Amino acid sequence: MFLSLLGLPYEKINVDPKSGFLKQLEYRRLNPHSLVPVIVDGDVTLHESTAILVYLARTYGDNWLPDDPVREALVQQWFSYCSGPIAYGPCAARRLVVYDEELVPFVTAIDIATKFFSVAEEHFSKHVYAIGDMLTVADIAAYTYIAHAPEGGISLEPYPNLTDWLNRIEDLPGFVRMPRAPEPSLEDA
Repeated sequence: MFLSLLGLPYEKINVDPKSGFLKQLEYRRLNPHSLVPVIVDGDVTLHESTAILVYLARTYGDNWLPDDPVREALVQQWFSYCSGPIAYGPCAARRLVVYDEELVPFVTAIDIATKFFSVAEEHFSKHVYAIGDMLTVADIAAYTYIAHAPEGGISLEPYPNLTDWLNRIEDLPGFVRMPRAPEPSLEDA
């Protein structure tokens, strides 16, 4: 998504995590942890989404990663949310429902997501973007797993301010949506 927002050409390779491709030596040379995403940009190979976002923002972006120490720290704060309550909340619920991979028990993921979304709802009642009035890589980092929370059985309906923030991201020129998995039905819950 960020490459599209930057207007950069790229080749996207879709990988089925269950296919075994990520375990092959060729891929492990790119990412020894056998995970996605990976980016190869000339002589630069990076894995881990926040590292990739920082690299792209610093290399190709204007104003996506602030130089001001306070705003940069706020971006880092949102990166921490991405590896904490977002990863163990909506992301964990989605991984369990879509891929049958349990990071934490489902009830725990729902509880973490609900608490985080309540705080984010209050935050976005006062702020246009993650760090205030400035669109940054923090918004891009947080967007995907929050937007796809319904695929993990977590409704976003109780969070209109959070939903408005998601809509602002989706309205950006060059925005490309990640393919959605089917949302679970009540019978699946």
